[in-house]
Amino acid sequence: MPHGSQVLIGLDIGTTSVKAVMLTQEGRSLASYSAAHPTRRSMPGMAEQDPATWLMHVGAALAQFARHPRARDVSGIGITSQVNTHVFCDASMAALAPALTWQDTRPGQVARDIDGRLTLAERIQALGAPIPVDASHALARMAWMAQTAPEIWAATRHVLLPKDWVIAQLTGAVASDPLSAIGLAGTDLRYAQTMLSLMPRAAEVLPPLLDPLCITGALRDGPFRGVPIATGTMDAWAAMIGLGVANEGQAMYLSGTSEVLGLISAKRTAEPGIIVFPEWRGITLHAGPTQSGGAARDWIARMLGLDHAQLDTLAAQTRIRGDSPLFLPTSRRRARTALDRDLTRRFRRAVGGRWTRRTCCGGVGRRGLFRTSCAGSGRTLGCACRARVAPWRGRVAVGCMVPDQGQCLGAADCARGCGRCRCSGRTCHGRRGIGQLS
Repeated sequence: MPHGSQVLIGLDIGTTSVKAVMLTQEGRSLASYSAAHPTRRSMPGMAEQDPATWLMHVGAALAQFARHPRARDVSGIGITSQVNTHVFCDASMAALAPALTWQDTRPGQVARDIDGRLTLAERIQALGAPIPVDASHALARMAWMAQTAPEIWAATRHVLLPKDWVIAQLTGAVASDPLSAIGLAGTDLRYAQTMLSLMPRAAEVLPPLLDPLCITGALRDGPFRGVPIATGTMDAWAAMIGLGVANEGQAMYLSGTSEVLGLISAKRTAEPGIIVFPEWRGITLHAGPTQSGGAARDWIARMLGLDHAQLDTLAAQTRIRGDSPLFLPTSRRRARTALDRDLTRRFRRAVGGRWTRRTCCGGVGRRGLFRTSCAGSGRTLGCACRARVAPWRGRVAVGCMVPDQGQCLGAADCARGCGRCRCSGRTCHGRRGIGQLS
């Protein structure tokens, strides 16, 4: 017989691996899965992945979880993924080419051409912030594909993010969410027509936008057939939800393949280099600046000829002193650190004093959908501790996660809330606060 408490599954299609967690609604982990997938870089600027590999690992994770004694209690599945990675597919959802990851810079020139057609004021009016069209922007990828592989572009019927493509494969339904539509969705959570008009057919191939807590569809096959899958959202938002950073003035620092500093502030600040997302359920996220995180780890592992396990062992044996070297990645074009000091100053000026002091040591670590113990207890899935390093001492919530489970936890949060929204037409406008779902 069912055990009463519902069980959720959260999956993260990351830049370097697919991770998954099976857990109770109270946040207790029952099982986990993690497997790496490759990125092809056979020419300058190229960073491609095979979407079939993502789907293979998602299937393997679900098959593993189906053997768990609590499998029959699974009531929802949430999926998050790397953002600004695009799959061009036909009407049957078959991928027509390898996915262009967010690291692929080959569309750079067409991106600059498109970006030059918008003034700063037009960008702010359309998106609520001066978000540029760069090489990772969906419109730049469409223009590049139309230019370099016109036969693929002609056959394209959908341009989807990894999570949306996998969900379409599992359910047969096509949708995305407005938070993941960076540089495409305006403050009303709809596609900005100013942006869509920059690329012919963009409106035809982009998916409908639903609230992250909406049900996109149900699994068509396998042991979890009929289980609903939430639309979900991008990895940074999923991690933020997973950490429970959801209130005004709270901030987070995420460290993954890239490192992101984010702040929740209702005061929208149109500063170049800072991504200001549309308000969602009372949350307005400001993100930036970013720098390489896990990518730097990969680099030094290759330089030393070590795998990551060996690198961890070496790091554990090394004491960090005042004269230890500090690695800051540099941009390819300029010999300076990628963590732009001027951009950092802009971010600090934009957020001003809108911080919240928060600590979780020794107690309940978060206010999200799952209430989990802090890292000090050794039982946590996720918590947010007060920063101890100047100049952020006492101000920034630093994410503390069991390895590889942060985004998965947020995806599971979305699965718990799936269906609790009010949809109307092509775009969903659910507005309930996250706290109301607990």
